[in-house]
Amino acid sequence: MKLATLFEKFDQFADAPDSVAKMRELVLELAVRGRLIPNARSPLSASSDQSAPFPIPAHWRWSTLSEVAHCRASAKVSPSSISDTAWVIDLEDIVGATGQIIQFATFAERRSLSTKAAFEPGDVLYGKLRPYLNKVVVAPMSGFCTTEIIPLRPGPLISADFIRLYLRSQTFLRYAAQRNYGMKMPRLGTKDLESANIPLPPLAEQKRIVAKVDDLMALCDQLDAQQEERKMRHAALARASLAQFTEAPSPDSLQYIFHPSYDIRPADLRKSILKLAVQGRLVPQDPNDEPAEKILAGIAATKLRLQKTGELGRGKPVEPLQSERLPIEAPQSWRWARLAELTELITKGSSPKWQGIAYVSESDGILFITSENVGNYVLRKLDDLKYVAKGFNKIEPRSVLKRGDILMNLVGASIGRTAVYDLHDGANINQAVALIRLVRETSGVCPRFLLHYMNSPSAIDYMLSSRVVNAQPNISLADVREFAVPIPPLAEQRRIVAKVDQLMALVDELESQFATSCATASNLLSAVVAELTAAQE
Repeated sequence: MKLATLFEKFDQFADAPDSVAKMRELVLELAVRGRLIPNARSPLSASSDQSAPFPIPAHWRWSTLSEVAHCRASAKVSPSSISDTAWVIDLEDIVGATGQIIQFATFAERRSLSTKAAFEPGDVLYGKLRPYLNKVVVAPMSGFCTTEIIPLRPGPLISADFIRLYLRSQTFLRYAAQRNYGMKMPRLGTKDLESANIPLPPLAEQKRIVAKVDDLMALCDQLDAQQEERKMRHAALARASLAQFTEAPSPDSLQYIFHPSYDIRPADLRKSILKLAVQGRLVPQDPNDEPAEKILAGIAATKLRLQKTGELGRGKPVEPLQSERLPIEAPQSWRWARLAELTELITKGSSPKWQGIAYVSESDGILFITSENVGNYVLRKLDDLKYVAKGFNKIEPRSVLKRGDILMNLVGASIGRTAVYDLHDGANINQAVALIRLVRETSGVCPRFLLHYMNSPSAIDYMLSSRVVNAQPNISLADVREFAVPIPPLAEQRRIVAKVDQLMALVDELESQFATSCATASNLLSAVVAELTAAQE
């Protein structure tokens, strides 16, 4: 593929990350390799000069910057000798992509900046600090620059603009990155700048190359503007689609939110789905469903029976919920309950170190779950599980896990992250994880609905509003027991779960398609770039 064709077919690569930036890089790389204009098509073989970064046309030659430009033309000057009206340039004044000065200031305005060096019109001003190594500009007037900028004065064999192009090429940027020194603010030293190789075409050809690059960079500017307009247009479409989805949630309205240029993140869309679900806005209410009051009455009766038979201890009484302190407004057919009213056990584990218990191998111990293993909905980091001596079960019998238990993180940045435990019985947990076990022998609360609620933005915000902040944020077991949970009729819970799972699966599929589209475009663009920059033997 030719470069012109690449510009014509840019839509094929538009979804690739930083596609226009890569086009700019390609233009510069072809320019400095002698591959941009038709009269420079006879590259040397790679073996002609082993020290050369790449082959160049036969009528070019390799040189160094010190041979073609004066890198020490300007010495540092005393601030007292600078007029208040003199121009002073700082790194932040230079735009890397276009090589332009976007802001001018006088010495009176920049007096506090570091020691200055003088430059003349036509000098190349090079930013030597990372991450400003691609900030290069040709000075349009005389003035002074800060010490983070090296002024280069071109000799008679090279144009300032060709130096500017080469210093912004990927070949030179790689060289500069390899030669950087310093930890806090890596920089390229003047000696390394002087010794850098630079390809040298005839002066007239340099000017033709620069003119061609300027034309192509103008095309890149147009592509940038098109990309920005496209992004704004699709962002507006995505917002409208999200509003439509919020009013009438459906897979059809969800489809339009996932455009290759959408500005709504999949994570945010998943949160919106959960928020709608726990507000009762995802599926319609059915007056024929068994009332939520019967669910709560059935759970209370079961708990009372288990307490009378000694199978369940009597927990602390909980205060009735106050409507003004509820996290969301729920449909009238729903009811609210404290989490303690729905469970037969809410507890947490402890640290093995506190109990004098050692970590052991899998064959010698029992599984030990920590907050790192508790993700959203499911356990995570299962390839790096921990095990403790089997005696820990006897020390911490209440926090021994059963399949189907719900785990919630209590401490740190992952507060509220809630998952179902689906591994084998007998594992234990540490002090940063709460164990939540629903009342047995009841079917009034669908565990999957509870997981959707606990992982929803509404529930997370409610949890965080009650956290205790010491060295790190945490929520107490008392907070967990008193946590307010909305209870829809059981049939509606199941409809909500089915709808959420359907929409979440669609988000996963659309996200995967988008990632594949981006990867395909990126790989295609990379292949074309590699083809265009490959040396002709």
